[in-house]
Amino acid sequence: MASITPTSQSQFFKKTQISISKQPPAQLLSLPISIFSVKKARMVVISATAAAEKHKKRYPGEAKGFVEEMRFVAMKLHTRDQAKEGEKEPEGQPVAKWDPTIEGYLKFLVDSKYVYDTLEKIVERASFPEYAEFRNTGLERSECLAKDLEWFRQQGHIIPEPSSPGVTYAEYLQELSEKDPQAFLCHFYNTYFAHSAGGRMIGRKVAEKILDGKELEFYKWDGDLSQLLQNVRDNLNNVAQNWTREEKDHCLEETEKSFKFSGTILRLILS
Repeated sequence: MASITPTSQSQFFKKTQISISKQPPAQLLSLPISIFSVKKARMVVISATAAAEKHKKRYPGEAKGFVEEMRFVAMKLHTRDQAKEGEKEPEGQPVAKWDPTIEGYLKFLVDSKYVYDTLEKIVERASFPEYAEFRNTGLERSECLAKDLEWFRQQGHIIPEPSSPGVTYAEYLQELSEKDPQAFLCHFYNTYFAHSAGGRMIGRKVAEKILDGKELEFYKWDGDLSQLLQNVRDNLNNVAQNWTREEKDHCLEETEKSFKFSGTILRLILS
């Protein structure tokens, strides 16, 4: 009688496992993953490009250097009749219609000198190393203002003490300079550059009305003013290269406060 050799359990399960463990070809498994990876990479590139474009559009003037960004923000705070980029609504009468007085003008000059004295002492002391870059720029005004005030004294006018607008601004600058160099340099830039532009125009208008056209030393500079300004621009741009984007934005955000302080002092002319 023929015998039947029984199949062992291990042989049975071995055959079963071989049958179950069959997988699709490796090419089929890798195809969707490759496609997904490519799509994901393209999305990342597109997102990065979009972010870069957005970054560029947020900072007008950035390509020319940080000072151009500062200038752009400052111009927006002018009125349209003061600058073509101006966006601010006019407040009060234009300078051409001002009715200044000697007393008011002296208050303005005294408070201005108090502020310039403070600025020059701050950069001389240099609580932060970058302040030293702005010593002896040729834009300093304290000595010029001292000469002008002496001239008024010789004409018989009483020179007043510094008043609240100038003292308050000087105290703010002093405090700011010791802890916040980006914000301080915003004020430094706007004070000196505004005086070299709109400040000169106001000086001429006031002189025509109350000084018989006399040009004060406050509105004179030794050397080529445009070159003096350019030297300071270059120094500011060099300093700002070491700032983060957040520090640059912080500097720009201080511009409006600078305008408010200087505007309060300017209005002393009409007091």
